[in-house]
Amino acid sequence: MQDLFAGAVKIIEAAASGQSWALSQAVRDPGLFLLVSIALLPLAFVLMLAFRKLKFVDKYFEPTLLVVIYLVIGGVIFIEVIRRFIFNVQAPWSTSLPAYLFLLMTWIGCAYNVKLRTHLSFGEFRAAMPPPARIWLQGLDAVLWYIMAVVVIVATLRLTVSSAANFQLLLGTNDIMRWWFYICVPLAWVVLYARVIENLLIDIRKYRSGQEFGLTNELARE
Repeated sequence: MQDLFAGAVKIIEAAASGQSWALSQAVRDPGLFLLVSIALLPLAFVLMLAFRKLKFVDKYFEPTLLVVIYLVIGGVIFIEVIRRFIFNVQAPWSTSLPAYLFLLMTWIGCAYNVKLRTHLSFGEFRAAMPPPARIWLQGLDAVLWYIMAVVVIVATLRLTVSSAANFQLLLGTNDIMRWWFYICVPLAWVVLYARVIENLLIDIRKYRSGQEFGLTNELARE
């Protein structure tokens, strides 16, 4: 544990120095798991509170991002296919940009499905269980999501910092960095876990009041 704390302090010092190469070396330390584990829960909780206060943002945040990203991907592919096969020209970034946008769309879509409870959760089996068993499984879900979030955030932060330190450009461009897209993955996972916490708190409150909980539709949201 002492080594983890030492590694975490090393990462903080490297981040404070503003040197991307030093930070790329520091984040290889297992102390990054400790930092992410500590930071994830309060960040997700604060974001959840923000969603509760800003109802409009809460309702349209993920759908708006998904539609915009999807339209951009579709537009780039549609236009560049026409330009390639009719005019024999093509933007060099047209084959790389959609892939990175799809990466972002995937995790934002995952967060939205968690919000609506339409992700894979074996709802038919849970519906047949008594309320105590169901609320226990909801808590287990939150723990498992937490573990997965920490692992994904650590992995993608390391990739992001390494990409920034090596000045990796989006293929076909001269001024668009890859890490701009990579950093969106851990951010999307913070949004996802905020939705997990929100659903869990709703279920606990409904369980204590004897109401039905764990419904798989947006009407169950408050």
